[in-house]
Amino acid sequence: MPDRVSPLAPFRLPTYRNLWMASIVSNFGGLVQAVGAGWMMTELTHSAGMVALVQASTTLPIMLFSLPSGALADSLNRRRLMLTAQLFMLTASAALALAAFADLLTPWLLLTFTFLIGAGVALHNPSWQASVGDIVPRKDLPSAVALNSMGFNLMRSVGPALGGIIVAAGGAAAAFAINAASYLPLVLTLFLWRPDYAPRRLPRETLGSAVAAGLRYVSMSPVLLKVLFRGFLFGLAAVSLLALLPVVARDLVGGGAFTYGVLLGCFGVGAIGGAFAGARLRERFQNETIVRAGFVIFALALTGLGLSRALWLSGLMLLPAGAAWVLALSLFNVSVQLATPRWVVGRALALYQTATFGGMAAGSFLWGQAAEAGGVDGALFGAAGVLVVGALVGLRMPLPAFGMQDLDPLGRFVEPSLPVDLRMRSGPIMVTVEYDVVPENVDAFLAAMADRRRIRIRDGARQWVLLRDLERPGIWAESYHVATWAEYLRHHERRTKADAEVTDRLLALHEGPGKPRVRRMIERQTVPLHDDLPLKPEDLT
Repeated sequence: MPDRVSPLAPFRLPTYRNLWMASIVSNFGGLVQAVGAGWMMTELTHSAGMVALVQASTTLPIMLFSLPSGALADSLNRRRLMLTAQLFMLTASAALALAAFADLLTPWLLLTFTFLIGAGVALHNPSWQASVGDIVPRKDLPSAVALNSMGFNLMRSVGPALGGIIVAAGGAAAAFAINAASYLPLVLTLFLWRPDYAPRRLPRETLGSAVAAGLRYVSMSPVLLKVLFRGFLFGLAAVSLLALLPVVARDLVGGGAFTYGVLLGCFGVGAIGGAFAGARLRERFQNETIVRAGFVIFALALTGLGLSRALWLSGLMLLPAGAAWVLALSLFNVSVQLATPRWVVGRALALYQTATFGGMAAGSFLWGQAAEAGGVDGALFGAAGVLVVGALVGLRMPLPAFGMQDLDPLGRFVEPSLPVDLRMRSGPIMVTVEYDVVPENVDAFLAAMADRRRIRIRDGARQWVLLRDLERPGIWAESYHVATWAEYLRHHERRTKADAEVTDRLLALHEGPGKPRVRRMIERQTVPLHDDLPLKPEDLT
């Protein structure tokens, strides 16, 4: 029986521990700011739709900007990106506080500031979440992700209640000022951190190319597509609770800013319980069972919240909702990280965030409009129905078990020594690989080639085709293109140890002498004067 992994194991690493504690302070400030923004909007307008847009304005930029941020996280120095994001959010939060103190805020100006803060979150999150996999060992990754959720929700258990007290005593402007100050410990920690990033052998991808590579990888990864779709459904429906909770506190429970903070605190307490229970639940149940239960439990909590008119009962409903929130979202996050190699993990996490927070942004608007039309309780009942549908979707699209494949670089490829003056930017490059396959092995060969096609395209190949020689029908050739020689080398660097199984199957089916013949050719209609000309004899010695 394998040793049980302690849920606190990542705390043994000083780097993770320091960043986690600094994030705790930043999370506290962010939650105080959220209470201030949500309650200030209720003072600026009586529209439930505008109140719900506060949540949408925070999640919309995460949907819009996460993918480019993920591409930057995979291409640039992640520490510097996080530091830049934190300084940007500090500036935006300080400006929001000054505008509030000067009594200059309008509903749309408040939404603008919350949008800017959300944009900083979008820049920060892919780099931070990808860095967790760099800091902690693979076996501790689920615990680290759960601890991140626990840290946020630990602050959610006390931050909103304290935020309600701060807003009641000093106004929303005081909450915004506290948030601005809360960024300073994380800024200092990131400034002192010196990660040891591996040197890059190949030129950095352009932003457009990196974004396209991330989209291509996820689109060719069935496991990731399932996680993204389930995350979208959960975010679409579950966000109704957070988006409408200020209105629930005001209209259904009949309270004020402190009541809103208490309700958020109950949600946070439940989330902490979910974070601690996650490791034990993963040992006993399959991931899909936990996620499906999360959908159903959250639906029941929304139903109870819509029926309740008492503070104690509403708070009681929020406890299981918080636990279900953490269990579902942490499982989605870990599933993405463990199903993705390190070269593209930032982009995969960014696409997961785009899907989940895109659902949250759409849901905030949708349930806000539903509350305007049919009341807050009707909107909560509608969101509960969508969550039940999300649970049923799991019957056809179950969340897979955590990836057990080895996604470390394969490392088999040896760059060929070429007798031409080829530059990294030279191209396009066409590659063919010829196989000799006997008739009785053709079916197995085609099945293996279907997997090879997905891997090739996923890792950057274009115009992939499989050819059969008409005169020698036992000869098969796969052919594909890459834009440049650098992209060809990058294509092979992306191969993982898990991909070796497909390569080994194809090698076993090849009957010809030696290994399959590989031809690498550069496309030319006219030959340039300087690039890829034959080398002189003295250059070959």
